[in-house]
Amino acid sequence: MLFRSFEHTPGGTRIPSIDVLPEVLTKVPLFSGLLPAHLRRMATVSTFVEFKKNDYVFRHGDEGDGLYIVHSGAVRISRNASGMGEEALAIIRDGGHFGEMSLIDDDVPRSADAIAHESSVVVRLAKNDMRDLLFVDRELAYELLWRFVRTLSGRLRESNDRLMMLTASSKF
Repeated sequence: MLFRSFEHTPGGTRIPSIDVLPEVLTKVPLFSGLLPAHLRRMATVSTFVEFKKNDYVFRHGDEGDGLYIVHSGAVRISRNASGMGEEALAIIRDGGHFGEMSLIDDDVPRSADAIAHESSVVVRLAKNDMRDLLFVDRELAYELLWRFVRTLSGRLRESNDRLMMLTASSKF
Protein backbone atom coordinates (compact mmCIF):
# COMPACT_ATOMS: atom_id res chain seq x y z
CA MET A 1 0.00 0.00 0.00
CA LEU A 2 1.07 3.55 -0.68
CA PHE A 3 -0.19 5.14 2.54
CA ARG A 4 0.53 5.13 6.27
CA SER A 5 -2.25 7.04 8.02
CA PHE A 6 -6.00 6.67 7.64
CA GLU A 7 -9.32 8.39 8.10
CA HIS A 8 -12.34 6.25 8.93
CA THR A 9 -15.46 6.69 6.84
CA PRO A 10 -19.03 6.19 8.12
CA GLY A 11 -19.11 2.73 6.51
CA GLY A 12 -16.06 1.69 8.54
CA THR A 13 -13.67 1.57 5.58
CA ARG A 14 -10.28 3.18 5.67
CA ILE A 15 -9.31 6.02 3.34
CA PRO A 16 -5.78 7.43 3.46
CA SER A 17 -5.34 10.70 5.31
CA ILE A 18 -5.03 13.76 3.08
CA ASP A 19 -1.57 14.51 4.52
CA VAL A 20 -0.08 11.60 2.53
CA LEU A 21 -1.24 12.90 -0.88
CA PRO A 22 2.17 14.25 -2.00
CA GLU A 23 3.71 10.85 -1.22
CA VAL A 24 0.91 9.08 -3.08
CA LEU A 25 1.39 11.30 -6.15
CA THR A 26 5.13 10.47 -6.29
CA LYS A 27 4.21 6.80 -6.84
CA VAL A 28 2.18 7.61 -9.99
CA PRO A 29 4.27 7.19 -13.16
CA LEU A 30 2.60 10.24 -14.73
CA PHE A 31 3.95 12.43 -11.92
CA SER A 32 7.26 10.71 -11.16
CA GLY A 33 10.15 13.12 -11.36
CA LEU A 34 8.08 16.23 -10.67
CA LEU A 35 9.53 18.65 -8.16
CA PRO A 36 8.33 18.13 -4.56
CA ALA A 37 6.88 21.67 -4.59
CA HIS A 38 4.78 20.77 -7.64
CA LEU A 39 3.53 17.59 -5.98
CA ARG A 40 2.57 19.53 -2.84
CA ARG A 41 0.63 22.06 -4.94
CA MET A 42 -1.18 19.26 -6.77
CA ALA A 43 -2.00 17.60 -3.45
CA THR A 44 -3.86 20.75 -2.38
CA VAL A 45 -6.40 20.20 -5.20
CA SER A 46 -6.65 16.42 -4.68
CA THR A 47 -9.05 14.33 -2.64
CA PHE A 48 -9.49 10.63 -1.91
CA VAL A 49 -12.80 9.13 -3.01
CA GLU A 50 -14.02 5.63 -2.21
CA PHE A 51 -16.11 3.45 -4.55
CA LYS A 52 -17.73 0.09 -3.92
CA LYS A 53 -17.57 -2.63 -6.57
CA ASN A 54 -19.73 -1.68 -9.61
CA ASP A 55 -20.17 1.96 -8.49
CA TYR A 56 -19.79 4.44 -11.34
CA VAL A 57 -16.91 6.89 -11.03
CA PHE A 58 -18.46 8.61 -14.04
CA ARG A 59 -20.67 7.73 -17.00
CA HIS A 60 -20.30 8.15 -20.73
CA GLY A 61 -21.72 11.58 -21.59
CA ASP A 62 -21.10 13.12 -18.15
CA GLU A 63 -19.30 16.43 -17.96
CA GLY A 64 -15.58 15.91 -17.41
CA ASP A 65 -14.79 16.87 -13.82
CA GLY A 66 -11.14 15.92 -13.43
CA LEU A 67 -8.35 13.40 -13.52
CA TYR A 68 -8.50 10.22 -11.42
CA ILE A 69 -5.70 8.02 -10.09
CA VAL A 70 -6.33 4.53 -8.75
CA HIS A 71 -4.82 4.37 -5.29
CA SER A 72 -6.10 0.89 -4.43
CA GLY A 73 -8.42 -1.50 -6.21
CA ALA A 74 -9.25 -1.36 -9.91
CA VAL A 75 -11.45 0.72 -12.22
CA ARG A 76 -12.87 -0.56 -15.51
CA ILE A 77 -13.10 1.82 -18.46
CA SER A 78 -15.84 0.65 -20.82
CA ARG A 79 -18.45 1.55 -23.39
CA ASN A 80 -21.82 0.00 -24.12
CA ALA A 81 -21.99 -1.29 -27.67
CA SER A 82 -25.49 -1.29 -29.13
CA GLY A 83 -26.86 -4.83 -29.15
CA MET A 84 -23.70 -6.25 -27.60
CA GLY A 85 -23.59 -4.81 -24.08
CA GLU A 86 -20.57 -3.56 -22.19
CA GLU A 87 -17.16 -3.69 -23.83
CA ALA A 88 -14.26 -3.23 -21.41
CA LEU A 89 -11.59 -1.00 -22.92
CA ALA A 90 -9.13 -1.12 -20.01
CA ILE A 91 -8.73 -2.11 -16.37
CA ILE A 92 -6.81 0.59 -14.47
CA ARG A 93 -5.00 -0.58 -11.34
CA ASP A 94 -2.88 0.99 -8.56
CA GLY A 95 -0.98 4.03 -9.82
CA GLY A 96 -2.86 4.14 -13.12
CA HIS A 97 -4.82 7.20 -14.16
CA PHE A 98 -7.81 8.03 -16.31
CA GLY A 99 -9.98 11.02 -17.18
CA GLU A 100 -7.07 13.29 -18.08
CA MET A 101 -8.79 14.33 -21.32
CA SER A 102 -11.22 16.38 -19.23
CA LEU A 103 -8.34 18.63 -18.16
CA ILE A 104 -7.51 19.37 -21.79
CA ASP A 105 -10.89 19.37 -23.54
CA ASP A 106 -13.37 22.19 -22.98
CA ASP A 107 -16.98 21.14 -22.49
CA VAL A 108 -16.53 17.72 -24.14
CA PRO A 109 -18.49 14.96 -22.39
CA ARG A 110 -16.89 11.79 -21.05
CA SER A 111 -16.13 9.31 -23.84
CA ALA A 112 -16.60 6.16 -21.72
CA ASP A 113 -17.86 4.81 -18.42
CA ALA A 114 -15.51 4.39 -15.47
CA ILE A 115 -16.78 1.70 -13.09
CA ALA A 116 -15.18 0.34 -9.91
CA HIS A 117 -14.11 -3.15 -11.01
CA GLU A 118 -13.58 -3.93 -7.34
CA SER A 119 -13.81 -1.83 -4.18
CA SER A 120 -11.46 1.06 -4.84
CA VAL A 121 -9.99 4.24 -3.46
CA VAL A 122 -9.09 6.83 -6.08
CA VAL A 123 -7.47 10.24 -5.96
CA ARG A 124 -9.48 12.92 -7.75
CA LEU A 125 -7.76 16.04 -9.08
CA ALA A 126 -10.63 18.44 -9.79
CA LYS A 127 -10.68 19.95 -13.29
CA ASN A 128 -11.27 23.59 -12.36
CA ASP A 129 -8.79 23.55 -9.49
CA MET A 130 -6.13 21.89 -11.67
CA ARG A 131 -6.70 24.42 -14.44
CA ASP A 132 -6.32 27.28 -11.97
CA LEU A 133 -3.12 25.71 -10.65
CA LEU A 134 -1.71 25.22 -14.15
CA PHE A 135 -2.55 28.82 -15.06
CA VAL A 136 -0.63 30.12 -12.04
CA ASP A 137 2.31 27.70 -12.23
CA ARG A 138 3.55 27.72 -15.85
CA GLU A 139 6.48 25.39 -15.12
CA LEU A 140 4.13 22.74 -13.72
CA ALA A 141 1.75 23.27 -16.65
CA TYR A 142 4.55 22.70 -19.13
CA GLU A 143 5.70 19.50 -17.40
CA LEU A 144 2.20 18.06 -17.03
CA LEU A 145 0.97 18.91 -20.51
CA TRP A 146 3.96 17.18 -22.13
CA ARG A 147 3.36 14.13 -19.93
CA PHE A 148 -0.32 14.12 -20.97
CA VAL A 149 0.66 14.41 -24.64
CA ARG A 150 3.03 11.43 -24.33
CA THR A 151 0.38 9.39 -22.50
CA LEU A 152 -2.35 10.17 -25.03
CA SER A 153 0.05 9.51 -27.90
CA GLY A 154 0.85 6.09 -26.47
CA ARG A 155 -2.83 5.28 -26.05
CA LEU A 156 -3.55 6.36 -29.63
CA ARG A 157 -0.73 4.14 -30.86
CA GLU A 158 -2.18 1.17 -28.92
CA SER A 159 -5.64 1.85 -30.37
CA ASN A 160 -4.20 1.98 -33.89
CA ASP A 161 -2.43 -1.33 -33.31
CA ARG A 162 -5.66 -2.95 -32.09
CA LEU A 163 -7.54 -1.55 -35.08
CA MET A 164 -4.93 -2.95 -37.45
CA MET A 165 -5.19 -6.40 -35.79
CA LEU A 166 -8.98 -6.34 -36.12
CA THR A 167 -8.75 -5.24 -39.74
CA ALA A 168 -6.19 -7.94 -40.55
CA SER A 169 -8.17 -10.68 -38.78
CA SER A 170 -11.41 -9.72 -40.57
CA LYS A 171 -9.80 -10.37 -43.96
CA PHE A 172 -9.46 -14.08 -43.23
